[in-house]
Amino acid sequence: MKWADFSKLIKLRLTFLVVFSASISFLIGSKVNGHIVWENWVKLIIGGFLVTAAANCFNEIIEKDLDRLMRRTMDRPIPAGRMTTGQALVLGLFMGISGTYLLGSLNYPTGLLSVFSIILYAFAYTPLKRKSPIAVFVGAIPGALPPLIGYVAAHERIDAIAVILFCIQFVWQFPHFWAIAWVLDDDYKLAGFRLLPSGKRNLTSAIITFIFTLLLVPVSLLPTFYHFGGYYVGGVSLVFSLAFLALAFTLLRRLNIDAAKKLMYGSFIYLPVVQLMFLFDFIGKAK
Repeated sequence: MKWADFSKLIKLRLTFLVVFSASISFLIGSKVNGHIVWENWVKLIIGGFLVTAAANCFNEIIEKDLDRLMRRTMDRPIPAGRMTTGQALVLGLFMGISGTYLLGSLNYPTGLLSVFSIILYAFAYTPLKRKSPIAVFVGAIPGALPPLIGYVAAHERIDAIAVILFCIQFVWQFPHFWAIAWVLDDDYKLAGFRLLPSGKRNLTSAIITFIFTLLLVPVSLLPTFYHFGGYYVGGVSLVFSLAFLALAFTLLRRLNIDAAKKLMYGSFIYLPVVQLMFLFDFIGKAK
């Protein structure tokens, strides 16, 4: 199997983003404990990579016939015929079991959350994509679990910081997903996917996207509000949230693909910046 096919099978860029957010949260949880166990950090990265890759693999197995219909996905290894469903299933099971074992070796809640994320993403969100826009709400839960898993891997319990980390990524999912859905709506319709809030590129979808982006402004300030972070994380989060909101407002005014692309690219920048600022400010505040 070629690396190019493997990277498409596991959606490498998405997997990297998931592992990144989990690793940042692990460091925050470690700071709460007062020390960092780097061996466990490595286990989290490898285990998180394998679990996320497995979930994406199962997603592609389930959607193989639909992937053949879309220009964006028809060259993936299964629909293109370079890999059989059986081969992908064996690989997915191996990655899922190995990743869950590694994460479970850190502590029981981490392993349990990883299994829950695979099940919810592959077997709830995936089939719902053709039935209703509610799929985005369901998908936002496993999409927001990585920072929770990372934090629990270090701290072993869900506290206020863990909930805040989850909430930031959960609310972020909506403008992120809907911006992508707006850009790819023509392709998605070929497979019958219904991911925009109203099912169409229209004012209603843009308004709902703007509302959730607006909601992200106060949610991003929760670390400062609850005194887990200082004014640095609050200031940076506010500036980036308002810039992100301005992109959502541009989509609201223009209702075109170009504005949706800018919102999509903005979402890729927004999340790591806010998470990194939370980490740096939290470390500085804890000293």
